[in-house]
Amino acid sequence: VLFREKKDGGLRLCVDFRGLNSVSVNNLYPLPLMSELLATLAQGRYFTKLDLREAYYRVRVKQGDEWKTTFNCPLGSYQFRVMPFGLQGAPAVFMQLINSVLHEHLYRGVLVYLDDILIYTTTMDEHIALVRSVLNKLLKAKLYVKLSK
Repeated sequence: VLFREKKDGGLRLCVDFRGLNSVSVNNLYPLPLMSELLATLAQGRYFTKLDLREAYYRVRVKQGDEWKTTFNCPLGSYQFRVMPFGLQGAPAVFMQLINSVLHEHLYRGVLVYLDDILIYTTTMDEHIALVRSVLNKLLKAKLYVKLSK
């Protein structure tokens, strides 16, 4: 167990999950191709980038599986109830979640890559309406945007 400094100056708890990852079933949910995302963005004139705050911690570990995330440190043994950094299937699980939250807007003004959301439109009025809609959907799903970005 160790802590790494994040870009914003905060600390990220890092646990070595190589053992768990080696026996985990691979989640095959697809991640979008960067080239496809960039080509789609070319359609826009106005852009907003939203970065979600502690997004993976909004995903609950399956009840009964928390013990699999147990780690030890000098202060005792602990286990995660939310998805920790370093689990092999975490990116795919989160993509499933965020895609389900924003499904009606995907590739219709909204692109998602993990915890980054890109909003693109051709008019300012359309942009304001879409940003509001996305923020409302995120709020209902208890996903929060980093205000520092």
